[in-house]
Amino acid sequence: MIDPLAQAVTLLAPRASYSKTVSGAGSWRVRRAHGGDPGYFVILDGACRLSIDGEDRILQAGDFVLVPAAHGFAMSSLTPPPAEAPDDVPVNLRPGEFRLGHQDGPAQALYLVGHFVFDAPDAALLVSLLPRVVLVRGQPRLATLVQLVNDESRAARPARDVVLSRLLEVLLIEALRSTADEAAAPGLLRGIADDRLAAAIRCIHAQPQQPWTVVQLAKQAALSRSAFFARFNRAVGMAPMAYLLTWRMALSKKLLQETGSGIAEVARQVGYSSASAFSVAFTRHVGMAPTRYARAELAQAA
Repeated sequence: MIDPLAQAVTLLAPRASYSKTVSGAGSWRVRRAHGGDPGYFVILDGACRLSIDGEDRILQAGDFVLVPAAHGFAMSSLTPPPAEAPDDVPVNLRPGEFRLGHQDGPAQALYLVGHFVFDAPDAALLVSLLPRVVLVRGQPRLATLVQLVNDESRAARPARDVVLSRLLEVLLIEALRSTADEAAAPGLLRGIADDRLAAAIRCIHAQPQQPWTVVQLAKQAALSRSAFFARFNRAVGMAPMAYLLTWRMALSKKLLQETGSGIAEVARQVGYSSASAFSVAFTRHVGMAPTRYARAELAQAA
């Protein structure tokens, strides 16, 4: 059975950037502006405050936070410094370990922060299907996976990059499926948490080359056309045909980037009856013709 979430994460092609352990004592705050890499936090001990786009969360030991998109954030002690106070500069204690706030005495918070990059040609589009922030509590499996990522990123073992990419795929899937329920924000997770919608989404992922219509997908979901359309929009955050187009374009970019297939073959694999129809859709969606896109990706790879 096709697993849409696993497919999306695999297409994202996550790659480890770096990770570090940070401890904080006293009153402290560190901020990062928009534009950094996506990342995650694991609270190893104590508690601290995380603010992302103005939304505060109190984090405690065992919490795991995943931020698929590169949002600005602030991490601080439970009682942060005054707003006008300058941000702390992390002190490097030893390789991979940093200190915030008071340099002496026991830490009130200890956390692991890791960053990664997505190598997918359409990463922004795929990330838009995921929640803005994922907070998972009481999942020791995630802590174990993060520790494996941390250990592997610091080692110089053979096949290190391959192992890291696989670990990050598992880490992302584990974190995302831990929050896949009907209370999730609109997106892929909420869609696949709905059994009726999941049946239609699996069809799209399993057979993107099929000439799907809203009526056909509604039949797969065992819903009327109008009920399916409204339910899909509400859960996924976009219309069924928009999701189908989004997925086809993500797949076509991957095919053009990696397989070297001709335009006609890529068009067939993603559900277009002709190369010209596919070229028009691709150009409208991406902003350049598929032949030009393929040449650009080939030149970049070289």
